[in-house]
Amino acid sequence: VQLQASGGGLVQPGGSLRLSCAASGSIFSIPASGWYRQAPGKQRAMVATITDGGNTHYSDSVKGRFTISRDNAKNTVYLQMISLKPEDTGVYYCAADVMSTATSNIYTHWGQGTLVTVSS
Repeated sequence: VQLQASGGGLVQPGGSLRLSCAASGSIFSIPASGWYRQAPGKQRAMVATITDGGNTHYSDSVKGRFTISRDNAKNTVYLQMISLKPEDTGVYYCAADVMSTATSNIYTHWGQGTLVTVSS
């Protein structure tokens, strides 16, 4: 299973970006997926998660500004970010809990990360 993240870049404060993460390989289902952020000098932290049923969870710092969504048919998860702040700067990683078959265990896979820089 591979996760390919894209959509990062340089944006001014108050701007918007949309991140995408497409999963490929041996996939039966993805019960949950999410986005995590590693800011400079800090540990990786959860930004937002979503289940295959559409239940979402956000960190307090992004509530009301970020929206996570997924397209189950495309095995893709998105992160729409608006009203970006300099403190949103970091490398954004996607993660997916994947079942490769109907009876397999669930394994967590990570994407390669995409850099988001919020600066004027």
